[in-house]
Amino acid sequence: MSELTANHDEHSHHPTGIKRWLTTTNHKDIGTMYLVFSLIMFFIGGAMAMIIRLELFQPGLQFVDPQFYNSMVTMHALIMIFGVVMPAWTGFANWLVPMMIGAPDMALPRLNNWSFWILPFAFSLLLITLFLPGGAPAGGWTMYPPLVLQTGAAFPFLIFAVHFLGASSIGGAINVLATVFNMRAPGMTLLKLPLFVWTWIITGFLLVASLPVLAGAVTMLLTDKFFGTSFFSAAGGGDPVMFQHIFWFFGHPEVYILILPAFGVVSAIIPTFCRKPLFGYNSMVYAVAAIAFLSFIVWAHHMFTVGMPLAGELFFMYTTVLIAVPTGVKVFNWVATMWKSAMTFETPMLFAIGFVILFTIGGFSGLMLGVTPVDFQYHDTYFVVAHFHYVLVTGAVYSLMAATYFWLPKWTGYMYDEALGKWHFWLSTISVNVLFFPQHFLGLAGMPRRIPDYSVQFAEFNVISSVGGFVYGLSQLLFVYIIVKCVRGGQKATDRVWEGAQGLEWTLASPPPYHSFNTPPDPSTIDGGVR
Repeated sequence: MSELTANHDEHSHHPTGIKRWLTTTNHKDIGTMYLVFSLIMFFIGGAMAMIIRLELFQPGLQFVDPQFYNSMVTMHALIMIFGVVMPAWTGFANWLVPMMIGAPDMALPRLNNWSFWILPFAFSLLLITLFLPGGAPAGGWTMYPPLVLQTGAAFPFLIFAVHFLGASSIGGAINVLATVFNMRAPGMTLLKLPLFVWTWIITGFLLVASLPVLAGAVTMLLTDKFFGTSFFSAAGGGDPVMFQHIFWFFGHPEVYILILPAFGVVSAIIPTFCRKPLFGYNSMVYAVAAIAFLSFIVWAHHMFTVGMPLAGELFFMYTTVLIAVPTGVKVFNWVATMWKSAMTFETPMLFAIGFVILFTIGGFSGLMLGVTPVDFQYHDTYFVVAHFHYVLVTGAVYSLMAATYFWLPKWTGYMYDEALGKWHFWLSTISVNVLFFPQHFLGLAGMPRRIPDYSVQFAEFNVISSVGGFVYGLSQLLFVYIIVKCVRGGQKATDRVWEGAQGLEWTLASPPPYHSFNTPPDPSTIDGGVR
């Protein structure tokens, strides 16, 4: 009888099947769910991008009407930002942060479960708008009034979806911060943390500080639409430009929320495949902190054309260009780490090097956009589209892929197919440049964004761009195949996984730790048990 009771207790505490995933508080399970969810959303958002590129393949209106085209632009952006990159980084944080700091789990496991399960419902609200009268929101992901206020029945769905997505992200951020500050292993001081953990601490503070601003902005939109307020209506004494100020006070830190964890990942991968510690660990930490601070005082560089005073334009131009300094420090440190090292070029390293080179291109075009006089020409053209896709696709998405290849053997116990991984890298890298590089020229020649038709002089570059887009989209099916093949089994991964990486790839991104995180530390043997 006691044996039956023991078995019953065991099963009641360890549910299986769907109940396991619904109720789990295990950081690895929740990390896996975040990553799988973001991969699914990646293909939904990618399908919308394919519709955009299909329509732009030729001048004229071929496949969709302008309303639906702009709905695709809006939904693509919201899904890629809130449904792909942010959940993916939260998934990596769930998997890695506890292991990197020697903690048994996340500090707030039930909040962790709740933060994830909000996401599918939030995106259901968003995707349902495609089937509502009037269609999905078409005012751009920035939701500028009065454009977005003309959205029909989809409007409240959009606003509540954004609220839920913000709540999920804030929950994830609080959880990471609570875990790092309260559950580090003894001896693990802040300046011994792996850089991925550092970048997530700073990302967590950015999320907690900026997302409530977005919540306020969209709530004001809601009351303007349904409760007779006039926050953004000039007819009632409001100001639509005020919305832009509030939105971008969230929106610019958001850009760094998407990219900062990428810096941590690349700072773990490059030292591993160079067989040497990261050059300038402390300067990397200070550079990331400086970027985060500056991200809050540059918001109006998105608004140079609204007619702000000259002093305002100069302030936002100088602070924007100043961000190039800590960013340059990071790129220099990565290159210095590679200098005269014993480099090898496995798939994670290829994606990391691709990140450094292509993200730097995005950084240079950002410098161009930060210079006020020339921004008047670039603003709302395809030059802006090329800039932020070099930052977010060859930046954030490339580093997510690098991280996946890097830690997949640790997670599954099996090696992925290295040859297919390299095929995936080269197909992606060639096609992503064919896709986005011509858009610089389109923008400089004056092609406006968010418009489905264009003059015939832009036709050739658009054909090239669309072909690159279709090849890039198809290449990502190979990524899914590689992951599924690895998860299902194959060549066993060794304890050390990466040859010469000392078996602890993450420790090389920081000063040598006191112990191995493959096994929980014994507090009595480290620093006399005192942190």
